[in-house]
Amino acid sequence: MIPQDPVILLSYINTQLRDNYKDLEALSDGLDISRDEVDSIVKKLEAIGYKYDNSSNRFV
Repeated sequence: MIPQDPVILLSYINTQLRDNYKDLEALSDGLDISRDEVDSIVKKLEAIGYKYDNSSNRFV
């Protein structure tokens, strides 16, 4: 289950990206979540001031 709290979500997603997935698309496939769900995650993290950085494959 994906955390709903934005700060915990940030930690969870960055850990998943670092340890298991090369990008957001691979994360979507690996966690079996839709692209819409990934977009929702991105929006939640942007709301607390974090943006996805392709070059480092994490939210900064």
